[in-house]
Amino acid sequence: MTATGQTLEAPRFQLSRWLFLRLLGAVYLLAFASLIPQLTGLVGADGLLPAADYLDRARDFFGARAYYQFPTLAWIAAGDAALLLFGWGGMALAVLAIAGVAPIPTFTLLWALYLSLTVAGQEFLSFQWDILLLEAGLLACLYAPAGWRPRLTAAAEPVAAVRWLLWGLAFKLTFLSGVTKLVSGDPTWSGLTALTFHYQTQPLPVWTSWYAHNLPAWLHMGSAGVMFLIEIVVPFGALAPARFRRVRLTACALMCLLQIGIAATGNYGFFGLLTLTLYLALLDDAALGRFLPGALIDRANLTRYEAPWRRRGGRTGLSAAIACLSLVTIWHEVTPRESHPAWSSSLMRAVDPLRSINGYGLFRYMTTQRPEIVLEVSRDGTVWREHEFRWKPGALDTRPRFVQPHMPRLDWQMWFAALDPAGSEHWLQALMDKLLAGSPAVTGLLDAGPLASGPPRHVRLAYYRYDFTTPAEGRETGNWWRRRSLGYLMESSAP
Repeated sequence: MTATGQTLEAPRFQLSRWLFLRLLGAVYLLAFASLIPQLTGLVGADGLLPAADYLDRARDFFGARAYYQFPTLAWIAAGDAALLLFGWGGMALAVLAIAGVAPIPTFTLLWALYLSLTVAGQEFLSFQWDILLLEAGLLACLYAPAGWRPRLTAAAEPVAAVRWLLWGLAFKLTFLSGVTKLVSGDPTWSGLTALTFHYQTQPLPVWTSWYAHNLPAWLHMGSAGVMFLIEIVVPFGALAPARFRRVRLTACALMCLLQIGIAATGNYGFFGLLTLTLYLALLDDAALGRFLPGALIDRANLTRYEAPWRRRGGRTGLSAAIACLSLVTIWHEVTPRESHPAWSSSLMRAVDPLRSINGYGLFRYMTTQRPEIVLEVSRDGTVWREHEFRWKPGALDTRPRFVQPHMPRLDWQMWFAALDPAGSEHWLQALMDKLLAGSPAVTGLLDAGPLASGPPRHVRLAYYRYDFTTPAEGRETGNWWRRRSLGYLMESSAP
């Protein structure tokens, strides 16, 4: 009751769920659409890391346990046609999800297909937004209303336990992103100097990154302080009870602003859209009513009821189990590995193959220098020409471009390879071999460049340190980057 004797209506989340599921369907659509053109070049039969060979090795090593350790439909077939079928099937299901058709089976199949491609994709599908999409997708299976075409006017209120689980994921992602930077012991984070390096050392900078990098150091330090406030303190607002609408609305707004800032200064695939989708799930129907069409709001307000306990009990029980596992992931991320008891490590190993209950912590250690691998090709072994990738830094005068929400996975993986060439040697060698053989699947992942007239006879990987130019250097040379040679990593020649 209010002071005037009026009864306060409990917050409603039918419209909130409707929006969340459709936005998540759109993220799935973007993720599959981005992946399909890259699948054959990355893990197809003539790709860099063929999925069929990978699964064969897994079966040889693990035996029957391989089917549990690597849960993927690619066990049935892992050729190019099968991989593309999984991708196109995912796009079709994403369209159904956006249309609200059979949401429970649709999101279940979306989760299974994306898990299948994530396993088959190996390191090319091992990014934090890949596992975040799987975790959000798993929760969507529980959050979705029953029925083949549920309507806002007939759907029951979302199960409260699942809603809290979704809010918990928004909290976990954001809180761990901040606290792991501090518990890592990285001096650049504890000293608030990390952002003086971040904009030029992140995997795929954009042109705004150059301007951000050249801002005063005091502004970088202040920005890092604000970031820690939003990532560590503000997420607790996501756990406020539903009746504290303004607290959750404020938390949502601040976390969304941070994600928009990240997306405005770097390429992170569909991560920004996925994270914003999670944050918007914090808002109830009344809060969303300020931004959505009135007709949609009126439809959501026509009815209000909860499903019988026998229909809610199963989802509540599963939600409780997932919540317990999520708490373990938070504990593991913020404490030293050697302090974890055997039971918790065993528990997480049991669910790890599903990649759907995860810890997070992007950039917990800041990279302070930018090594870069440059691909060089030659026909005679004397005259060498640089071959450009589509998105990663190469030519010094090429303006860094926006590519998100597309996720160019080879370009991204080249950043990791430059940080650890020895650990990536297996697929770097495969890259050179495929270029020498003129593999259309692999050459299609790069710009045409020197390969347009046919495969080279010689390929080598040059190693450089890249830095953004200063404003004065940029005006004088017209370059976005300057670089210094660190030598050569590998070289191969056609037989």
